[in-house]
Amino acid sequence: AAMASSERIFGLLDTPATIVNPSGPKAPRLFRGEVEFQDVWLGYQPGESILKGISFRVRPGEKVALVGATGGGKTSIISALCRFYDVTRGAILIDGIDIRDWDKQELRRYLGLVLQDVFLFSGDMAANITLGDARVSEQKMIEAAQRVHIAPFIEKLPNRYQEEVQERGSTLSQGQRQLLSFARALAFDPKILILDEATSSVDTETEMLIQDALHELLKDRTALIIAHRLSTIKNADRILVIHKGEIWEQGTHDELLAQAGLYARLYDSQYGFLDG
Repeated sequence: AAMASSERIFGLLDTPATIVNPSGPKAPRLFRGEVEFQDVWLGYQPGESILKGISFRVRPGEKVALVGATGGGKTSIISALCRFYDVTRGAILIDGIDIRDWDKQELRRYLGLVLQDVFLFSGDMAANITLGDARVSEQKMIEAAQRVHIAPFIEKLPNRYQEEVQERGSTLSQGQRQLLSFARALAFDPKILILDEATSSVDTETEMLIQDALHELLKDRTALIIAHRLSTIKNADRILVIHKGEIWEQGTHDELLAQAGLYARLYDSQYGFLDG
């Protein structure tokens, strides 16, 4: 059994990388956090496009939400931005430079990705916030934990930040795992923050705590926010409605409700316009 497992591991390690660094990578002198999609097409299978001509621009510090039905292409937009896949056609620019011209590691240092399914490692609380990166000092780690309101919980533990975390955080609640992931993102201070359904599974009791931590996390950053719960993105600077791999509508929450289109129908299905 061990030999069979080893063969699979070595097979994976021997797989050549498909996303490679350029021979002469570029980077801006001063990182501002502007994101631009220019006629982006993306497909995972030949002849099958998931994204179809996606074009939008996010100004430095702007908060843009992506909404739409499951399978519409929201997560594919995020995957393309992080360069997990190369686009089939078009270009994605960060601060005016095509992400294919960036060094991958350098690019991803500026991106903070917080997912719905938080992955926690075996180890202690401190390691799960800093990920063992020497650039994150103890003071910076504690400050991040305090700002997202997970510090009071950690400081009540017998070993505080050295308290062991079971694999995948099995001893923590969903809300605690989410706050820990926020602390991790804040500790690395990304210029561009990506939230993929980051609040959709939070229990009601910690909802207000999560929302306050989220406000702290978003402060002074460019952000792309994916959410099914439309209440979490009502205050976004702009909302893009993604449907069947295309941008169907865009505007503020109030503007999109006034259009009485797809966004209005999505909102009505969740809230029935009870709050007007």
